[in-house]
Amino acid sequence: MKTFRLYNNLVAWLSFAVALATYLFTLEPTVSLWDCGEFIATAFKLQVGHPPGAPLFMLLGRIASLFAPSTQYVALAINSISALASAFTVLFLFWILSHLARRILLAGNTQPTSAQTIAILGAASVGALAYAFSDSFWFSAVEAEVYALSSLFTAIVVWAMLKWEEQADTPHSSRWLILIAYLMGLSIGVHLLNLLTIPALALIFYYRKYTFSWMGLLKALLVSILVLCAVLYGIIPGLPKLAGWFELLFVNDLHLPLQSGAIFFLLLFSTSLIAIIWYSQRKKKPTLNTAAICLFVISLGYSSYASLIIRSEANPPIDENSPSNVFALQSYLNREQYGNRPLFYGPYFSAPVTGQHDLFSWTERHGRYERIASSVDFTYDPRFETIFPRMYSWQQPHVREYKAWVGQPKRTIPTVGNDGAAQNTPVPSFAQNLKFFFSYQSWHMYWRYFLWNFVGRQDDYQNPTGELLHGNSLSGIPPLDAIALGNRHFLTDDMNEQPAYNRFFFLPFILGILGLFFHVKKDPKNAFIVGLLFILTGIAIVVYLNQTPLQPRERDYSYVGSFFAFAIWIGLAVLWLVQQLQKHLKPITAASLATLALLSIPALMAAQGWNDHDRSGRYHTRSYAFNYLNSCAPNAILFTSGDNDTFPLWYLQEVEGIRRDVRVCNLSLLGIDWYIDLMKRRTYESAPLPISMESDKYAQGTRDIVYIFDQLKQAFPLKDVVNFIANDAQQISSPGQPPISYIPCRQLTIPTDRNALIRSGTLRPQDTVGLPSHISFSLPGSHIGKNTMIVLDIIANNNWERPIYFSSVNTDADVGLAEFMQLDGFAYRLVPIRSKPQNRLEPGRIISDSLYKRLMVQFDWKNMGDPNQFVSYDIKRNVQVVDTRNIFVRLARQLFSEGDSARCIEVIEKSLRLMPHPQYEYDFATLYQIDLLYDARASRVADSLLTQFLDYEEQYQQYFNSLSSSKINLLTYDISRHLSMLQALASLGEKSHDINITARCNAINSFFSGSSNQ
Repeated sequence: MKTFRLYNNLVAWLSFAVALATYLFTLEPTVSLWDCGEFIATAFKLQVGHPPGAPLFMLLGRIASLFAPSTQYVALAINSISALASAFTVLFLFWILSHLARRILLAGNTQPTSAQTIAILGAASVGALAYAFSDSFWFSAVEAEVYALSSLFTAIVVWAMLKWEEQADTPHSSRWLILIAYLMGLSIGVHLLNLLTIPALALIFYYRKYTFSWMGLLKALLVSILVLCAVLYGIIPGLPKLAGWFELLFVNDLHLPLQSGAIFFLLLFSTSLIAIIWYSQRKKKPTLNTAAICLFVISLGYSSYASLIIRSEANPPIDENSPSNVFALQSYLNREQYGNRPLFYGPYFSAPVTGQHDLFSWTERHGRYERIASSVDFTYDPRFETIFPRMYSWQQPHVREYKAWVGQPKRTIPTVGNDGAAQNTPVPSFAQNLKFFFSYQSWHMYWRYFLWNFVGRQDDYQNPTGELLHGNSLSGIPPLDAIALGNRHFLTDDMNEQPAYNRFFFLPFILGILGLFFHVKKDPKNAFIVGLLFILTGIAIVVYLNQTPLQPRERDYSYVGSFFAFAIWIGLAVLWLVQQLQKHLKPITAASLATLALLSIPALMAAQGWNDHDRSGRYHTRSYAFNYLNSCAPNAILFTSGDNDTFPLWYLQEVEGIRRDVRVCNLSLLGIDWYIDLMKRRTYESAPLPISMESDKYAQGTRDIVYIFDQLKQAFPLKDVVNFIANDAQQISSPGQPPISYIPCRQLTIPTDRNALIRSGTLRPQDTVGLPSHISFSLPGSHIGKNTMIVLDIIANNNWERPIYFSSVNTDADVGLAEFMQLDGFAYRLVPIRSKPQNRLEPGRIISDSLYKRLMVQFDWKNMGDPNQFVSYDIKRNVQVVDTRNIFVRLARQLFSEGDSARCIEVIEKSLRLMPHPQYEYDFATLYQIDLLYDARASRVADSLLTQFLDYEEQYQQYFNSLSSSKINLLTYDISRHLSMLQALASLGEKSHDINITARCNAINSFFSGSSNQ
């Protein structure tokens, strides 16, 4: 066995080296989109990220950052944690596979033959490397996210349980169980996914310690689920809740200092566990001893959350939910900020609300805890409630998608509307409810991802609605792919050359299925364990998450544990092939041939996936964050609205120290009291935001909605209106109902201050000529949210002293000031000059000289436009959200209107270099570029771009024409969009002096003219 162990370890570490080299070579060198910027920023300075937190990841990230030679390399260092964790996951998966393969081929501790050794190591290598190069796992391995580290914990606990299985009859074997318990506790500080391995681990314990029976198996499963629930719903929320009881007693009743009750509880809890451990050891009660030690080490691992309380108490710049006491920590752990989703029983989306009641929590005020109404719980008409509710969201975009996936509800129930009139309200059937679960939640949000990893992928575009063109799975076998996606022989060049067009030809999937059946046949007990792991980390998560439609991003990273289990079966398929080959070949030859042949499968996955997973030269996210911040004048206030225009900016400010004078204020968070409190603190060079309201005016449950009652048909100063909102005496009170805050008018005014406007750089002196004494605007809608209320407070009390910017004009906190914006790069500046936009998609005036300087000189475009860089869909979407191409177009149009054709051409040519085709698809802004190039007499460039665009559109028309009518019906919007662009292109041909282009465009125009006449 020593020889086998040597080879087992050598090949395992070789697999580790291959995986680590892959991840380091393809690692993103700086910040990524989504949560990565927040994770890096909070890890670097030990701050508090979004609920429910990842304190262990934060602590490890802080350690990793210490090895960075400068702040510019901090992101690379923290990204490397994911690379290392992923490579170690591959290592432990190798050892898991070699253990399971030995169980199939060998009895007990029998020394394997040379052929068996090759087969075992081959199976482990194929399975481990297939997982290493799987799409979702590789994606998480090269950025600072928690899923790589979570996968490592999953792999380690399964490996440790198998080590216990080997040594279960030896003294001190329970140390493995204690190690697993400690790892479980630690994993809570990364992600809860690891806890889902508990039932699978329990079955390993059951099979090893007890004689199999179906009743015994059922009991083992029930006990394992109880243990899982005890950790998930007992220890994690329960310990802070118990600490809260002591905290209330000590602080409110005994008048002791804050945190004294929580500290006493921790001491009492620890002392009690130590006493039980001592007692059980003295009385020789091994089961009680092991259980007590396991509970102690789980709690010890879980204690990483104490770091969040400690750091929150220090008031760091990023302090989400401010969990500085046990009550705030409970809210943080329960993710109360995101609301609840019904799981086993709840309403359909159309359910009328029949009542509501307040939910209470405790908050710290003046050294004591006060009970406050923290949220509202609604009750619904029971006729609209169901078991296993899947379609529960009442938000209109979600309702539209529910109907798109399952059809219109056919049943109605008589109800009474808000106006007291009788009406028939539609309600989905339970069959439709299940259809949504199977078609959207299961197929679209799980099995589609599964097929991405083991069959192939159409591209990396997000597909939130089940569309045909993007984001689907495919195999690379044209006849099979044509069934779901249409004729594959007429794909456009864009589709064929898409780096994420990954074709695995079903090979990994087929291997996994063969391995599954082989495993069931040869070792049914362990096959059931792997199958349970596959289900619990896959479909069980689908059921638990109960996701609504229109998710903001693809969620495949949530299911890497399930793909981990399937990779085990991929590896075991090697043993099946060896068995088949041994019927015709010598054992060593069969094992060697099977291993070499099937190693080609992970090699295929690596070759297909390398170009779309290689982020080694990607700096887009950092560049865009830099450009956002440098769109702002000194000491500015920048209102942002989402993750991708907030978290990367936090990274730049917190880690690299760039533009700390700019206060980034996220509108999505500005409706929450703790975030408003944060905005009222000084942060680095940024003074507190000018918010006049005291904390009790915007506390949780207070002024969440402010209604607009347009009773006074005249304009009032904004500051007076803000004071009116904040005045409790002006609220409308009704018995048994919370007070209602309102605004008595819709028209508002803001006074102008010439000196302040010039001093802050908001206006140039020449812009103040004829400046009115105030500006007038109108609040849209019937009410405003708390975030909009605070925006109005800031604007009213800023008095034009600090420049105010919005990353987007069309936000949820729309205050009706779109006509008073100035485009200063990636952000819109509030100015007291009204400018009527040409259309709603191009708000804000432009000062050409300053915008030219930003776009052409000051902004960072590192590696953007590099043809060797893969531009992912998320990057393209970010470019579209910022409207980058159109910003260049608007500047070019302004320069042309000012008679500066040379700079107009220069601006357009730079945009073409930064956003070239095919990395960035042509769109309507490209049409404007061509038009401007012709007008500016750059005909040669315009002709070239027009020709390429025509080729692009004609390829799409050929593709659409190749589809069946049923497929065409699914692409109505896309076909209409491409036809519109083709028609617009043809009309531009009139400006060309190239007779070939003119002839092509005339033919297209004739086609459209003929179609319209029919």
